[in-house]
Amino acid sequence: MTVEPVRLLERARDGDRTALARLLSLVERGGEPAREIGRLAHRSAGTAHTIGITGPPGAGKSTLTSTLVQVMRDAGHRVAVLAVDPSSPFTGGAILGDRVRMGDHALDDEVFIRSMASRGHLGGLSLAAPEAVRVLDAVGFAFVIVETVGVGQVEVEVAGETDTTVVVVNPGWGDAVQANKAGLLEVADVFCVNKADRPGAAEARRDLEQMLDMTGTRDWRPPVVDTVATDGTGVADLWAVILAHQRAQAASGSLTRERAGRVRAELSRILARRLLEQAEARTEGIAFDAVCAQVVAGEVDPWEAADRLLAD
Repeated sequence: MTVEPVRLLERARDGDRTALARLLSLVERGGEPAREIGRLAHRSAGTAHTIGITGPPGAGKSTLTSTLVQVMRDAGHRVAVLAVDPSSPFTGGAILGDRVRMGDHALDDEVFIRSMASRGHLGGLSLAAPEAVRVLDAVGFAFVIVETVGVGQVEVEVAGETDTTVVVVNPGWGDAVQANKAGLLEVADVFCVNKADRPGAAEARRDLEQMLDMTGTRDWRPPVVDTVATDGTGVADLWAVILAHQRAQAASGSLTRERAGRVRAELSRILARRLLEQAEARTEGIAFDAVCAQVVAGEVDPWEAADRLLAD
């Protein structure tokens, strides 16, 4: 049955998880229903604190996220997790590996976990992800965690989508030069050395601290937290640091500035997408075929042909 977005949003606010899942499916699908949901969610969003979990593959991000959710639940918070999985090469859908690892929360009504396919987008965040976060915010979740695919240097994109970004590394992860190349200094609000019970954890922490020393004075120096996600060691400390960063942002006013910057970036992406759709629409039909024939005949060059199509 088709249910209009207004009713779905109302039901989701009342705790209907099926309605929330439908809303997010519509957002992923795009089109006019997604735009209507975006308009409705935008009016009541803006209160949730978003947390990005990023890092190289195998760093233990999913296990760490699951344990962090438990710590947040013990503190009484409602939590939503948007797990951006790699896309299946056959269906384009999420592989759902993250949800398998977070199965401990499946029966908790105060936790909502959603996998979203990255659809080949290198940064791991599909264009629908910011809208999905806004929907989760609008239905009343105090904290929204966005866990992204670890894909090397382009994982820095998560920094533009969340209020607090946690970069997860392991012992033996590499040196400071690699970190600088990956842009981790610009991304991280918190560094987490996960699997800290393994050899090399102290060296990883030392490398990170030295790297931070070279960056000079900053309003917020990213703390380095050791964790062992499999048994929960240090995860409460990680949560305390995330809350400290939230308080520091509120006190300095940086949160408002950063969110304004994200709105500008999102608007720019939407505008680029709309213009691309219009451009693609002009590459079909008799007019386009006629201009192509003129280019083939040498009567006009490709740039002049493009100008003519845009002018029309």
